[in-house]
Amino acid sequence: MEESAYFDKYDPISGVWDEMYGADNNVREHYRKVIEYISKESADDLNKKEELAKSLFMSQGITFTVYNSGEGIEKIFPFDIIPRIITASEWAFVEKGIKQRLTALNLFLKDIYHNQFIVKDGIVPIDIIYSCPHFLREMYQLKVPYDIYVHISGIDLIRDEDGTFYVLEDNLRTPSGVSYMLENREITKRLFPDLLPQCGVRSVTEYPTILYKNLLALSPRQISNPTIVLLSPGIFNSAYFEHTTLARLMGVELVEGRDLVVNNHKVYMKTTTGLQQVDVIYRRVDDEYLDPLVFNPSSMLGVAGIMGAYRKGNVAIVNAIGTGVADDKAVYVYVPDMIKYYLNEEPILKNVPTHQLGNRDERDYVFKNLNKMVVKKTNGSGGYGMLMGHAASEQEIDDYKKEILKDPRNFIAQPTISLSAAPCYMQNSLKPRRIDLRPYALYGPDGIEIVPGGLTRVALKEGSLVVNSSQGGGSKDTWVLA
Repeated sequence: MEESAYFDKYDPISGVWDEMYGADNNVREHYRKVIEYISKESADDLNKKEELAKSLFMSQGITFTVYNSGEGIEKIFPFDIIPRIITASEWAFVEKGIKQRLTALNLFLKDIYHNQFIVKDGIVPIDIIYSCPHFLREMYQLKVPYDIYVHISGIDLIRDEDGTFYVLEDNLRTPSGVSYMLENREITKRLFPDLLPQCGVRSVTEYPTILYKNLLALSPRQISNPTIVLLSPGIFNSAYFEHTTLARLMGVELVEGRDLVVNNHKVYMKTTTGLQQVDVIYRRVDDEYLDPLVFNPSSMLGVAGIMGAYRKGNVAIVNAIGTGVADDKAVYVYVPDMIKYYLNEEPILKNVPTHQLGNRDERDYVFKNLNKMVVKKTNGSGGYGMLMGHAASEQEIDDYKKEILKDPRNFIAQPTISLSAAPCYMQNSLKPRRIDLRPYALYGPDGIEIVPGGLTRVALKEGSLVVNSSQGGGSKDTWVLA
């Protein structure tokens, strides 16, 4: 293989797993074709591809909203043109691990809303469950179709310095980002049309079809053409682009709370020809805003009475209400125990070692080692409210300790895991940047299906470990090889 100017200058980060570059200073076999292809392109060609990607994102309105300074600012989702490549055997391992984990998490949700065997047997402490704001007593003893609570999930994976995959967190409430996975692939097809088939890259475009098939199967009415809607909080939501994309690709109505009404424990959509009964709701509205009669009385986003229709079995809601208890970061600690308890198997994918700060001994240990820890709120998201111990000043650490002591149960700490790095095209050269991976799993009556790929998020700032788009991260296309 001819060495390229880009490749010569590539400088892997010491002590970090590099997705492209092996320990023996050679390109990993599965990256070889891409590097050969890029080597033949001039910097001018690659810059044109980068510009084309930006203009395609802009023209299609592929944006997200940042609420940092109190203003909602729409930004293009930064996209890196060099794909992240995963081998068939790596993917088989990840897929098997995610299926195992989701099976156990689903059994856990069914159990804690019914018999609570896992609590009675002392595997998960009762106070961890009951102190979780997402454990909803309204769901107790409520039967959900096919006993599936988590129909859609995005499991965040990272790789340590030896290449081991770890689960960073389970997103089980209203996981977002799948539209970027789909759009990244569409844009890559435009940039490298002949490279995808040459490398044998597996397709991700079946995602909306599989999701639609699963939604159809949940209809409580046995009719040939059930009414499915996607319930969005509306145009000001940061993921609104995704809501419109998924509704369009599945061919279902995009609605807001004001478009729906409940009558006689049934949900109806207002249409120009009158009311039309709704069978399945794929909701992107959080639990607390879903029904002002049951949860937050001031919510303008939900539908009054929807919980009554759900309880009667007249409408299916995806994901099930109350699933947030299983992705609380304090409950995450117990997922390996759940896998052993419900499935009698050893976990395939490891958890990142995690300290629950509600436990006094663990808190004492973490306080002594805060400069080596990442501390997160158990129900935070988007990378907000975290303490990166290695980068924090003494004053920041002291202030954060005071914050933790106000409510220790609401915090966990993890050692700073060294995320793997992948090459990114920046200013005419390839540079390593830290990445994670969010594959999307769909759980339907026929089992769990995972499209081969996912959203690879990139920390675009040099030295940064934070990949969230709201914190300056971007993404790249994820290729799983056949």
